[in-house]
Amino acid sequence: MADKGPADQPARNRCPGFRSTKSARDRPVPSPPRRRSCGIPLSGIVAVSALSLCACQSSPTVSYAWDVQPILQQKCEQCHTPPDGEGYVLSGLDVTSYEGLVQGSRYGRVIVPGNSRHSVFNMAGEGRIHPNLRASRGRMPLSTREAEILRSWVDQGAADN
Repeated sequence: MADKGPADQPARNRCPGFRSTKSARDRPVPSPPRRRSCGIPLSGIVAVSALSLCACQSSPTVSYAWDVQPILQQKCEQCHTPPDGEGYVLSGLDVTSYEGLVQGSRYGRVIVPGNSRHSVFNMAGEGRIHPNLRASRGRMPLSTREAEILRSWVDQGAADN
């Protein structure tokens, strides 16, 4: 019988060092290399990551005394000071103190703690209200930053801090 050349041999026998007589289907599939663990469960890493993300995205606490009152003194007290301020005469809203602000106007409360979207205080300051009721009629309106501070304060509960 004549010796078969390399072209006549089956493919599995052409590779040098290949000695298996089993077909590719019969051989077990090798498992992937095992990954080493750092000893911290994945759930712990996820929880810590989520907490740190929340901490980064939360806004700093807004203080009435340090952040809100200076804005009110500069932009609002001129009109909303009892007894003769134009805004006070029209609405009864006194912004010279925390108590006066929280008490509201003669038409009701102007701050809904925790909800700046529905607080008349924010709506008037940001111009999201009827033009006759806007806070800065003919005067310097709130800057974007000032409106943001007042919004955050109300959203954080409008505390006397």
